[in-house]
Amino acid sequence: MTSRFKQPVAAAARANALVHRTARALRPPRESTAHTPWIRATSLGVGAGLAAGMTLAAGASGLAGYFARAVVTPVRERAEDLEILAVTRGPEGDEVILPITAETVVDGTYGLFFHGGRSLARIGPITALEPKGGTVTRPVEKVYGGDLRTAVRGWWTSVVYLNPADAGFASEEVVITLPGGPSPAWHVAPQPIPAGLPADHQGPLTGRNVWVIGVHGRGSNRTEGIRALAATSALGAETLLISYRNDGEAPAAADGRYGLGVTEWEDVEAAIEFALARGAEDIILFGWSMGGAISLQTADRSRYAEYIRALVLTGPVIDWMDVLAHQAKANRIPDVVGRLGQWFISNPGGRRVTGLAAPVDLQAMNWIDRADQLRDHVLIMHSVDDNIVPFGPSRDLARKNPKVTYVSFAQARHVKEWNHDPQRWDSTVIDWVSDLFSRPAPGQTRPGEPGYSV
Repeated sequence: MTSRFKQPVAAAARANALVHRTARALRPPRESTAHTPWIRATSLGVGAGLAAGMTLAAGASGLAGYFARAVVTPVRERAEDLEILAVTRGPEGDEVILPITAETVVDGTYGLFFHGGRSLARIGPITALEPKGGTVTRPVEKVYGGDLRTAVRGWWTSVVYLNPADAGFASEEVVITLPGGPSPAWHVAPQPIPAGLPADHQGPLTGRNVWVIGVHGRGSNRTEGIRALAATSALGAETLLISYRNDGEAPAAADGRYGLGVTEWEDVEAAIEFALARGAEDIILFGWSMGGAISLQTADRSRYAEYIRALVLTGPVIDWMDVLAHQAKANRIPDVVGRLGQWFISNPGGRRVTGLAAPVDLQAMNWIDRADQLRDHVLIMHSVDDNIVPFGPSRDLARKNPKVTYVSFAQARHVKEWNHDPQRWDSTVIDWVSDLFSRPAPGQTRPGEPGYSV
């Protein structure tokens, strides 16, 4: 065990007892789903054999420490874990042959990063499946830089465009002043034609000064929100796709660690302030994965909360303790060790292990227990086949709070609901937001109703 974990061992031994006493608070995941590592054991420096063989408190402490540190540490280099078998010429253009995996056999449109993430190919729906050979063939719709024919490995992604122009949308590159310094963002005005609409299209939000702020997930960046532009343009909303601390574009946090939402919300607040200065009157937060957790914290804690009219969340983290328990199981880490990892993240005694400047209050981000404190209207789209963030908490939150609408998707992997069924994702968002804004805002009344005045 490395020396940096010697000092926390005594605290960890005490924490082992604490873990058992707080099993209800730091619990295993609610749903029994297929487990895919978001934080892989290889990045923890351990394997299944070590996890299974540990008997000493110090060993458990070390593994829990590695797990906790990996959760809050941004990954700068993605593993190219998908082999690119061949690129061939098909009847309508290039096609790529890939191994059959749980990701590559789900129909829809996806991205394939290659050449170390410097290049991206947009990959279309399945054209051939060879179960005996273990391969799947899909069309190459577009390559953004690089030569896919020379690539041998890459990684599958929900990102299908590198900038709004790739999706046909004109954008303005703007700079938002975050607490940590200047940060880039894209401002995209509503544009009917790229969204497949008539040039004179008027959306339900046209002229109402409604701004959508897109908050990407863990390990991603502002490109994640580009696929929402067709829906926001159809609505007639301005869109701001932002960067935030530790995402590789915005200034890093002083400790270089994710706050899992309890720190990043301040950057979203700065984006709201930017939008308000440009004339925004209502804000809708769009969040993906950890961006959902960040959006919920923003709505809960921001001084501009009164301007937030709604949240639209895809595959969101509703309860970090549930997600971390799921990830521990995905890495075949014993439950008690995973719960100890949660303790390291959420208690001052774990700071030397995690590198966090301050502990992360996981309980404050448990929206199942805080369901009655959620004041805003929320749309959640979450696949029952999400392999990273279990859908159970999203469903349960909707059951506990009537302001939350849960729309279930199937087959889609983590935050790939749009990729698998873009028409359904777009129509769900457009219909829900249109309905919400057809009602009076809090404190407002319609003509003819008691209290109405011009």
